[in-house]
Amino acid sequence: MNGIPIRSLRVGALAPLGPHEVPSGIAKSEVTSALSLAATGLSGDRQGDREKHGGPEKAVHHYPFEHYAAWSSDLGSHCLLAEPGAFGENISTLGPTEESVAIGDVFEVGSAVVEVSQGRQPCWRLNARFGRKTMAREVQTTGRTGWYYRILKPGIVAPSDRLILVDRASPEWTIGRIWRAFYVDTLNRDELAGISALNHLSESWRGLATRRLENNAIEDWSRRLGDR
Repeated sequence: MNGIPIRSLRVGALAPLGPHEVPSGIAKSEVTSALSLAATGLSGDRQGDREKHGGPEKAVHHYPFEHYAAWSSDLGSHCLLAEPGAFGENISTLGPTEESVAIGDVFEVGSAVVEVSQGRQPCWRLNARFGRKTMAREVQTTGRTGWYYRILKPGIVAPSDRLILVDRASPEWTIGRIWRAFYVDTLNRDELAGISALNHLSESWRGLATRRLENNAIEDWSRRLGDR
């Protein structure tokens, strides 16, 4: 059978996170039965801050399970790394990574159709989840971010389903390439111009590239990453 098998399908209810008990859905549990997938995500999946998390352009988060070995090497033994779900992902797989998945890639999964919309911008909630004040910055620095899908066709998704690639609008614009433009070669005007014109990229990320071109400056990441 073709396609990429889902290793774990997960959703999270709201629960207090960190010392300030901020409502968050980052702690996601594995599901064993089929779920409906609508424009804003899987049924039963919640986000504590809907302004910055979730929504149509970040309906489903996909994280490569192969990154867990690298994190275990970096962090040592950590209880969250024993199984998928450490990074708040809805879908865990082995195979596709940020270096192979591109903006505009379209997948059939169950009876739904999804499209890669952007990479993940890690935030301080990862620090709270891992009990490690630099975790969000480490995710950003390594490029082990995962990516988001928008929903082109709602449907039913089951843990036994596979992601089947059906179209590639811009295969040259991988998640990894955009990560390098945003966080490594940060003022490369040619790359930023290409990103700002990338139709299948989320509006917020196109706007980020446009603002850098206009201001010739990098935005402040410290609040998002929880740097203190």
